[in-house]
Amino acid sequence: MSAPLLETRDLSVTFKVARQGGWPWSPPRELQAVKQASLRLEPGRTLGLVGESGSGKSSLARAIVGTVPVSDGRVLWRGEDIVSMDTAAQRAHGRHVQMVFQDPLDALNPRMTVGQIVAEPLRTHFPDLSKEKARAKVGQMMERVGLLPALINRYPHEFSGGQCQRIGIARALITDPELVVCDEPVSALDVSVQAQVVNLLQELQREMGLALLFIAHDLSVVRHISHRIAVMYLGRIVEVATASELIANPRHPYTKALIASVPIPSPKAERARHRPVLEGELPSPMFPPSGCVFRTRCPIARADCADATPAVMNIGNDHLVSCPYHSGTEASPL
Repeated sequence: MSAPLLETRDLSVTFKVARQGGWPWSPPRELQAVKQASLRLEPGRTLGLVGESGSGKSSLARAIVGTVPVSDGRVLWRGEDIVSMDTAAQRAHGRHVQMVFQDPLDALNPRMTVGQIVAEPLRTHFPDLSKEKARAKVGQMMERVGLLPALINRYPHEFSGGQCQRIGIARALITDPELVVCDEPVSALDVSVQAQVVNLLQELQREMGLALLFIAHDLSVVRHISHRIAVMYLGRIVEVATASELIANPRHPYTKALIASVPIPSPKAERARHRPVLEGELPSPMFPPSGCVFRTRCPIARADCADATPAVMNIGNDHLVSCPYHSGTEASPL
């Protein structure tokens, strides 16, 4: 196993939330978006991150990129702690880590042409690059993501959603980064366009040796593109394994429920399968349950699950799970 390109150790992200209807001097409440998340990602590999809305996936991604502050823990880049870097060093580091956002049209400035949008990171990280070289690099990158360089002077509203996401990918790759964080990059796209974007990311990964952190709700999409998958619930990582191992042998009850929620194309197989259903709704991250955060919806919860946060255990083959009562399951048809 190669040395990690990126590693988080007990990473936590906390937001201050003002009290509603309280006195002005009332202290703000804390929202724990991410709690002690530990992950690693090797060069040229893809780590998938899945979980329900509100589980903390985007907060974790933005903490890694540096757009939200880390309240505790470490973010290591080739062993060096990014959090402790000064502002200049963090800015220089930014060219190595770029981000692709969920809504492709909202992520692009409507007052800028496509050429200006894609070239903007070059002006930030390579201010001495001439306009001619920057324009040539932008044209090459647009062609690389499947867009005609002749469209460089058009505006985002003149493109489809899939094309806008390709523009966003071109913008992220223009600085030749080593890691691209994809925050639900296909959730706003049609199914057929989703496949095109996922295939494009895989092709660019092979060509450029990129590492990807791929966040999505759809476990079938994450399985297709990822080497390893981490499952997140209410700010905590509850299971991590290789994509094939996680789908074939999920151990955490939340992972099993996520896999069961993915429909099967065959109606006969869909009717015959056992489908565990999650009861209740995701608790508020401002008032998480004591002990195991999943216990209020867990079908196998016991009384002692409320006593302490379960430790993450390695159950073999680098398969990590945070449930003391975990058990295997039959291979899923996912």
